[in-house]
Amino acid sequence: MREQSYLVLLALTDGPRHGYAITTTVRELSEERVRLGAGTLYGALDRLAEQGLVAVAREEVVNGRNRRYYELTEQGRRVLAEETERMARMARLARTRLLAMRPGWGTA
Repeated sequence: MREQSYLVLLALTDGPRHGYAITTTVRELSEERVRLGAGTLYGALDRLAEQGLVAVAREEVVNGRNRRYYELTEQGRRVLAEETERMARMARLARTRLLAMRPGWGTA
């Protein structure tokens, strides 16, 4: 899974969010490293919706413009949990290999 898609899913764990709130949350989660433009965000949301991982929760009109809120689906929660566990396994493996290569690394 692409990091951007993972972060979008993670941004939705607290509940439905509109596009700007998703981009702000992704930026915070990535410690300012990932900044999603509108095209990237909505492309990712379209792909995630096609995969059944997110859905439109509701729409409202704000200042004459449509604001669409997205939420995780049950399948999205499951995929996010599986991806998180996969990444945790990889991090443990990397740590083990790095420690074997350089005793004392990471023991602060």
